[in-house]
Order: sequence, then structure tokens, then C-alpha cells
Amino acid sequence: MIKALFFDIDGTLVSFHTHEIPPSAIEALAAAKAKGIHLFIATGRPGIIINNLTALQERNLIDGYITMNGGYCFVGEEVIYKSAIPATDVQALMQYCSGRNIPCIAVGEHDICVCQPNDQVKQIFHDFLKVDVLPVKTPEEAIQGREIFQMTPFITAEEEKEILPSIPNCEIGRWFPAFADITAKGNNKQKGIDEIIRHFNIRLEETVAFGDGGNDISMLRHAGIGVAMGNASDDVKAVADYITTTVDDDGIANALKQLIGES
Repeated sequence: MIKALFFDIDGTLVSFHTHEIPPSAIEALAAAKAKGIHLFIATGRPGIIINNLTALQERNLIDGYITMNGGYCFVGEEVIYKSAIPATDVQALMQYCSGRNIPCIAVGEHDICVCQPNDQVKQIFHDFLKVDVLPVKTPEEAIQGREIFQMTPFITAEEEKEILPSIPNCEIGRWFPAFADITAKGNNKQKGIDEIIRHFNIRLEETVAFGDGGNDISMLRHAGIGVAMGNASDDVKAVADYITTTVDDDGIANALKQLIGES
């Protein structure tokens, strides 16, 4: 018996090509909701830049959100889990980025900013992901006197290995080659699922998770059924129980037809 569906946003629910949710996915989710199944978002995005789910939000289809890769989870106005990055790790990462002039996005509980932005930040976040222009702050302004829940430095995989020993209390996830999302250790989408199902009294074996990126691996392994999109990377497909078609080829609708039947 499936009682909860968890969806990554970019590349899973929302097409990287159209920047919209395919109509077939909207109808499939509405049909699942009509059957009494809970629908949840599980994304690396913080809530402040979730700007592409209007088609679902207008129909009140979403029951809760796992944001910042599990570091901040909420249901309606209620925050059911949050865990900030330890200040020592925040300072170490920002110092690393500052010394090398690397762009870094810092996310507080209710705000977001970018330090040392370059053309790559604009091309990816503004032009490609359609996020509004991010406020620019100095590294000191970005982290001083407040909790930071997620940091997104524009570092390579090699730089990621270099910085890792300096941030021992953190987890690193990637869903886009140009940057990494960094959260406090223990915070990932798997953790987010656990917090959501505890809140709703749902059993893990009653869950299905859908994803396409590296930061989805933990939840695809953890959920009762893990579904990889056809456009997912090979390492994501390797941990999935089921591989559907691409987001642009009705991947969500096709998977749900197999899992819960016709509406």
C-alpha cells in the first residue's frame, strides 16, 4: 500500500528544457492525491527559491516540503525539522571560497545571498534555473551573526575533496556539475523522509521516492520504492528499484501508472 510520494524538483518534476511540470505529471499527481496518497517535495532548493511548482500549489496537491537537502522540513506553516551547519564549518568553507574568489551561496532560515558571484552563477541560477537575481553580500555579511542551513559553493569535484577535511561536520551533495550543496552532517533527503513520515505516521515501506541527481541517491535507496528518471545519471539509476522514462517523456505519469494504476 503506497501512502506517500516524494519528488525531487529539477530534472524530476520540472523539465530542464521547458522549466515547467509536464501536464501529464500534474494530472497523475492529482489522481494520486484523489486516492488519498500524500505528496511531498524533496529538493536541494531552499523554500525561498522554489518558484516552479505553482501548477501543483494552486491545486493544493503538496502536503509538505523537504528543502535544503533535508536540512529544513516544513508542513504548511509548521517547521517540523531544521538543522544548521556548525559555525566553525561555515567559517572554514567561506574562508576557502573567499581566498580563491569562488562564488558561494549562503542560505539562512528565511533568506539567501551570494558571495563573489560570477558569470557562471548568472548563467546557471538566473538564466537556466530561472531564479530571481540573488542579493550579493560580502562573505562576512553573509554569515555573521546568523544560522546558515545550506551553502552552495561553485567548486569542482577535485576542490570538493580538498575542502572536505576542513568541514568535518558537513554532508556534500551534487545535483549539478558546477556546484555542490553543503548541509550539516546527517542532513540529506533520506533524513527528510524520516522526519516527514514520523510527522504523518506513515511507514517507510509505504513510500516511493523519485529523483534524477546525485543528491537523490540517499532517498531512492531509503524509500520503500526508489524511482529514477530516464534522464537520471547512471549512479542514480544504479540504486533505483525502477527506472521510468525521462521527465519530458511523461516519466512521472508512466511510473505512477505502473505503481498505483490508472486514475
